[in-house]
Amino acid sequence: MIRSIKTLLPLLFVLLSAGHQQLRAQSDTSVFSRLDLDRKGLEKVKAAWLKKDYQQAAAQLLTYYRQRKDVHHPEVTASGPVDMPKGEELKKAEDGLRHVFFAHKGYKPYFYGDDINWQLWPVKDNELRWQLHRMYWWEPMGQAYRAGGGEQYAKAWTSQYLDWIAKNPKGLSEDNDRFAWRPLEVSHRVESQTAQFQYFLHSPSFTPAFLLAFLQNYYNHADYILHHYSDKGNHLLFEAQRIVTAGTFFPEFRDAASWRSSGINILNKEIGVQVYPDGLQFELSFNYHIAAIQIFCRALEVLQINGIEDQFPASYKTTVENMIMAVAEFTFPDYTYPMFSDAKLEKKSGLLKSFRGWAKVFPDNEVIRYFATDFKKGTPPAHQSYALKDGGIYIFRNGWAPEATMMVLKASPPAFWHSQPDNGTFELYINGRNFFPDAGCYVYGGDEEVMKERNWFRQTRVHNTLTLNNADMEVNAKRLQWSTSPKLDQLVYENPSYKGLTHRRSVYFADQRFFVIIDEAIGDATGDVAIHYGFKEGPVNADLKAFKAITGFDDHNDVVLQCFPAQPAKMIKEEGFVSYQYRQKEPRDAYAFQSVKQDSKTQRFITVIYPVSGKTPDIQANIKAADENHLSATVTIDQHIYELGYNLKP
Repeated sequence: MIRSIKTLLPLLFVLLSAGHQQLRAQSDTSVFSRLDLDRKGLEKVKAAWLKKDYQQAAAQLLTYYRQRKDVHHPEVTASGPVDMPKGEELKKAEDGLRHVFFAHKGYKPYFYGDDINWQLWPVKDNELRWQLHRMYWWEPMGQAYRAGGGEQYAKAWTSQYLDWIAKNPKGLSEDNDRFAWRPLEVSHRVESQTAQFQYFLHSPSFTPAFLLAFLQNYYNHADYILHHYSDKGNHLLFEAQRIVTAGTFFPEFRDAASWRSSGINILNKEIGVQVYPDGLQFELSFNYHIAAIQIFCRALEVLQINGIEDQFPASYKTTVENMIMAVAEFTFPDYTYPMFSDAKLEKKSGLLKSFRGWAKVFPDNEVIRYFATDFKKGTPPAHQSYALKDGGIYIFRNGWAPEATMMVLKASPPAFWHSQPDNGTFELYINGRNFFPDAGCYVYGGDEEVMKERNWFRQTRVHNTLTLNNADMEVNAKRLQWSTSPKLDQLVYENPSYKGLTHRRSVYFADQRFFVIIDEAIGDATGDVAIHYGFKEGPVNADLKAFKAITGFDDHNDVVLQCFPAQPAKMIKEEGFVSYQYRQKEPRDAYAFQSVKQDSKTQRFITVIYPVSGKTPDIQANIKAADENHLSATVTIDQHIYELGYNLKP
């Protein structure tokens, strides 16, 4: 009995406080001045307002919204059955009734008190505090309500909504403004509350008084975004797209057209600024690249379903299509993609869902159809290896089927906050296994301890590339050569990684089967030069004297990596971790091939990565000749000789 009472306390608090909050909201009728009361359908609202019968005006306004047919939401209708949320989503809704709020998937849900403490910061990770103010549990509550879960969901939502307004006014404190009123979070609420509006609109708890409070708060949010856009990057895109949604979903506001226009103008401008000609978004983190596609598509969709899609030029849609084609290039055959920079491991279901949505926008694109149908319909690109040259992403592949071999390597220009100092790093997929996953990012930002964890995963030495004294590199790659042929694909680039040291890396995909990587440390800088490789978690057998490591998976789908330094060197085992999801990490084998650079003489390393399914081949490699513009190397695999190299002079 005691346990039952404790469980009911938050809900009892909701019920007791809701009435007071509704009465307080009822007294604020200023939102009527924000509305275009001459809009068709608002005649009765205007008549009551002119008589200063604000209660009747609010009641008529609620009736108008409940009967509104000419405004459409991309996902949620205002009436009709919906499916009950399942699993984690249902848990978010049920926990939300008890003020146990899901704020971030890297953390368990926390209890924020019977009297909600919106400033609670249980772990000093900024994301946990920011994302609390996105209220991820409110939409599942709406789904549960509409699926027949009971009025308690609507009562809890309206009460929590009003509670948030009361306890988080702009200017409460510098600390609270930083988290509750960051423009990205404000825009998230502007977007998500359109769905919540649809879910709860017909609830008895959605009273005329609550409607006025909702609309006033929504207006304040949209107006705030309009005057506090982020400077650049994906935040600016999110905010612009969401203000387009606001101006489209609530055309009753006098400012709705200007909101739409503001967002459209920004998106039209930024799609030219943030997207390279090759289709890559300039942050060069694939999670955010896909997020940018969703932003651009979402803006198109919300205008399209409401009959005003002609506000974007044809070039806008062409660029979005180009961005999707870039995803097709860097996606592995298992529907994952590299975790470069702050990207996390994608699930097949998630990316497949994205392609299906994109296929609706671009129904005539056979490549998008190919990925949208799990390779059952449509056609893959006619080429195999491919360079996204502007963003510096290079793809080596021998096919598009699940058993294909595919390497994605990053040699990019400078990027932005989400990018890491990792030029030269790569991921290598062979027959369903990613043998060299990127380290990932683990966490974003927070106090000193959180930043220490983030910085470990960002550092250059935990990526598959070259370091000087294990310091972080500067990123600014220059492509020197790129060519493809049935027998050999070749990339040569260089990066001014450190003061006095340029890293030149040559990558050869030979016989569409194995890889040879030649690294050169060029310049007068001195210190420890090392080439680093981080393996997939699992069994790895290393022979430090032979400069060799071999994976040992039970299915015999393995690789051997062997390094041939051109100067005295040693192979060492390093600390290794990989993070596929936020705040999750796993140990893995990592190795470095290290030599001491004492003068201006160039140091060179040849690394061979060869797939094995049984006997390990005998591998030999050496540099035959090299100078500033030429390199000649020989690689022998079981007595089969490959002559590799480059000539940089025209």
